[in-house]
Amino acid sequence: MGKTADLTAVQKAIIDTLKREGKTQKEISERIGCSQSAVSRHLSGKSVGRKKCGKKRCTTRRGDRTLRKIVEKDRFQTLGDLRKQWTESGVETSRATVQACRRVLLNQKQRQKCLTWATEKQHWTVAQWSKVLFSDESKFCMSFGNQGARVWRKTGEKEMPKCLKSSVKYPQSVMVWAAGVGPLCFIKGRVNAASYQEILEHFMLPSAEKLYGDEDFVFQHDLAPAHSAKTTGKWFTDHGITVLNWPANSPDLNPIENLWDIVKRKLRDARPNTLDELKAAIEASWASITPQQCHRLIASMPRRIEAVISAKGFRPSIECITEHNYLKVDFFVLKTLFFYWSDEIC
Repeated sequence: MGKTADLTAVQKAIIDTLKREGKTQKEISERIGCSQSAVSRHLSGKSVGRKKCGKKRCTTRRGDRTLRKIVEKDRFQTLGDLRKQWTESGVETSRATVQACRRVLLNQKQRQKCLTWATEKQHWTVAQWSKVLFSDESKFCMSFGNQGARVWRKTGEKEMPKCLKSSVKYPQSVMVWAAGVGPLCFIKGRVNAASYQEILEHFMLPSAEKLYGDEDFVFQHDLAPAHSAKTTGKWFTDHGITVLNWPANSPDLNPIENLWDIVKRKLRDARPNTLDELKAAIEASWASITPQQCHRLIASMPRRIEAVISAKGFRPSIECITEHNYLKVDFFVLKTLFFYWSDEIC
């Protein structure tokens, strides 16, 4: 069995506090979700950081130079194409090794609010998070798959001709809204408070009834104007539904973002010719999401909260919940060689 993670500064502080309150080591370990031996080592002063822990670097400097050359030949390749060519050159690696990671930009005020929110939720259990009905919307473009053409480039290369490509200015697209893994709502036009309440009535309530029945649940949505309107707040009050307070600019904390990613990965090779074909493909991919995938995402919420606290409200730059195992993934190569993975189209 591999080594477990070191106790974080937050966990150590909680251990010290609970010990002063007279809690036993077993009670403390159950409270913060670690082993009793880890609590004992910390309290006895024998806890030390691990040496050379974590995943080992899986590429050499020569392999990194090879990848750089592959990227420079065609900066608009997909991750699959990059991995294929890199493997053919003699480097054995996985798709995750060449994947770049994005970060959410937060200003100081938003970061502080996010940290406060995470601190308030740090003791929430997986059982509590399972009572949250998450919601989100996402845009799917018909041209260039659903993500748009991407270009691998280094800092300062944004305006170079070889990093630019002709684009479709207004590609056909659909906006999709979902609550949990309930039925998808394809949105037409702009969403105001009235239309959003119609979506809640016809899509959110049936999803909640199917998932929770007569049990209580908490609804999550972001701070979009239609969501935070007074009439929308009154709608929730009239229906007796509790709404989870949510920090601004925090899509990476919403597990539905990972479900959208699963759908878009499955649609990567799809080439729909009409919007109806695109909608059908989206619905088919959405329906294929398994309960196990959903359970793993809900179980990841305490780790996400802990990561925000450890990063003091910032988003960790090398942590990602992947489609395959929903664990931390270390990105070694393109994070340093070609940090920017730009959406130049759509």
